Amino acid sequence: MDSKLRILIVDDERIVRESFKHWFANAGHAVGAAASADEALVRLASEVYDLLFVDIKMPGKSGLELLEQVRQEFPEASVVIITAYGSIESAVQAMKMGASDYLLKPFKPEQLNLVLEKIIQQRRLSEQYRYLKGTLEQITRFDDIIGRSAPMQKIFSLIPEVAASDASVLLIGETGTGKELVAKAIHAKSRRAHYPFVPINCGAMSESLLESELFGHQKGAFTGAQQARKGFLEVVAGGTLFLDEVGEVSSKMQVDLLRVLQDKKVMRLGSRQAVTVDFRLISATSRDLAHQIAEGAFREDFFYRINVIQIDIPPLRRRKEDIPLLVAHFLEKLGHETTRKVDRISSGALEALAAYDWPGNVRELENAVERAVVLAKSRTLGQADFAFLQASPAGRAADATLKEVEEAHIRKVLADSDGNVTRAARVLGINRVTLHKKIHRLGL
Repeated sequence: MDSKLRILIVDDERIVRESFKHWFANAGHAVGAAASADEALVRLASEVYDLLFVDIKMPGKSGLELLEQVRQEFPEASVVIITAYGSIESAVQAMKMGASDYLLKPFKPEQLNLVLEKIIQQRRLSEQYRYLKGTLEQITRFDDIIGRSAPMQKIFSLIPEVAASDASVLLIGETGTGKELVAKAIHAKSRRAHYPFVPINCGAMSESLLESELFGHQKGAFTGAQQARKGFLEVVAGGTLFLDEVGEVSSKMQVDLLRVLQDKKVMRLGSRQAVTVDFRLISATSRDLAHQIAEGAFREDFFYRINVIQIDIPPLRRRKEDIPLLVAHFLEKLGHETTRKVDRISSGALEALAAYDWPGNVRELENAVERAVVLAKSRTLGQADFAFLQASPAGRAADATLKEVEEAHIRKVLADSDGNVTRAARVLGINRVTLHKKIHRLGL
């Protein structure tokens, strides 16, 4: 970034305007001057300025009123408020309104230089953020899937190829890696894009509920079935069915689903009449299905039916170069969703994020950024804002198995949550039923 700025001095005292112009012009900056807020607004309408020095007390419109209008109409311009020592409360109010800094009269040239260096650094951070945002927009090719790392670029190239066929897809990856986003991108690029995308979390439902949700039922099929209802296998009609955590599906349900995939027909509970269905199946799992097959917990024939095309989604710890882009995306998203004006992150904070293992993957990173934004004391997130992130548990071997890593992380989150499963599930980014199953499977 060019350190030479276009500066506008707004002060009703001529000697102040001339002094500022002299200091800044000697330093190589382009300087303009205005004797009132109204004159400043006329200049801003026809000329571009990077920085305004605004006296807080002027005849007519005050410096605070000018600040408010500049923040609304010329948000790219930084504003430094000039005030007398006795008006420090006004300076604090100006900072809350969006001023970048303030100067107390009388001040020395050294103080002015310090403020100017701070503004230049702030603008450099903003420019870096805009560059990251521009890079982000170029490489975010499918909805909210973000990444310039080699593993993600490979997935980006696969999506349109996979979308062109109707073959069943199996997405494999840890919890929080973004498997559903990939499934949605495949659907969006396919010929079925104008039909429904129906996601089902198999790990969040009991076998009977899952059966009813998928196959539907006739009136009176079971206690409480007061009217006939279509299942999602019918509702999806021409679209894409996404079975998340398919590894949690019971053997009986695997047989039933296998039959539907083979015959393209479905029969509601309590009915004897089959209905023809048309959909594309995308499944996802965070479990080792090959290991489950070996243990007899997953049917091999069903596995081959759902795994015509396999896509492996990498964990965040294997694509840490994507973290700055992801953070920039989350900051922009939070800026639209909340009133918090936090839109920058320091290099030290990014280094801290890169040093963390991210057992909860992208979902955990998003939660961490949101928490930091909510509690932030300034517009720039620093390393201290992520102090709540703890390093990997001591003693965890570099070659630990996924099961060992998962167990250690779940133990830690449960301990931090005082054994509250609902709270722990929220931190882990999964539902209570899935967490209960993992606790049972891991013998915790």
